[in-house]
Amino acid sequence: MTAEVAEQPVPELHHSHRDVTGGWLRPATFGVMDGLVSNFALVAGVVGGGASGRVVLVTGLAGLVAGACSMASGEFTSVSSQTELIKAEIAVEQRELEIHPKEEERELALMYEAKGLRPELAAEVARELTANPKVALDVHVREELGVDPNDLPSPWTAAGSSFAAFAIGALIPLIPFVFGAGSVLPALLLSALGLVVTGGIVGKITARPFWYGGGRQLLLGSLSAAVTFAIGLAVGTGLS
Repeated sequence: MTAEVAEQPVPELHHSHRDVTGGWLRPATFGVMDGLVSNFALVAGVVGGGASGRVVLVTGLAGLVAGACSMASGEFTSVSSQTELIKAEIAVEQRELEIHPKEEERELALMYEAKGLRPELAAEVARELTANPKVALDVHVREELGVDPNDLPSPWTAAGSSFAAFAIGALIPLIPFVFGAGSVLPALLLSALGLVVTGGIVGKITARPFWYGGGRQLLLGSLSAAVTFAIGLAVGTGLS
């Protein structure tokens, strides 16, 4: 008689983590927030100086385009420089593996010893990994440079996303003026709502309460707008 063995459920051995490297969150958040805060501050300053709604709209659109282009070019240059530096260091590591394979193997073994492996096991792991040149390069780059050589950031993607994110944020305070608003109050309310919503979303993503992220961003944006409004008011009064 054959005993039937009930199938046991396979336990879940893995769990997922959110992206903590800032790969997409940092440029998207920075772009939207920067566009919203800077253009709202610009609009507040121009309104404080006594400009008409049409002048405010033209100024705001100019600020949107200028800021988005500046963000895009800055991100492109930054990511390009970073990627070029990483590729240069990868090339250095590849040459070292070709010229001094034993020294590099020993270096890898020492890294694993520092992580807590026994010297014999660390040496064996390093030897196994070094047997394949591609694997050896990948491991050395990850351990020594702390980057994934197969997933380097794209400067074009960074530039495009930064441009779009800034433009979206900068458009929010201009929407009331597009529809003929003559005062800063509608832009103030819409911008405040945008700051709370975007800040709250970021707060939720980073495991903070919605009110914390939204309130923090509203406070920072309001302070920026208040400063530029006061300067615009003072300059406008002085020129009148």
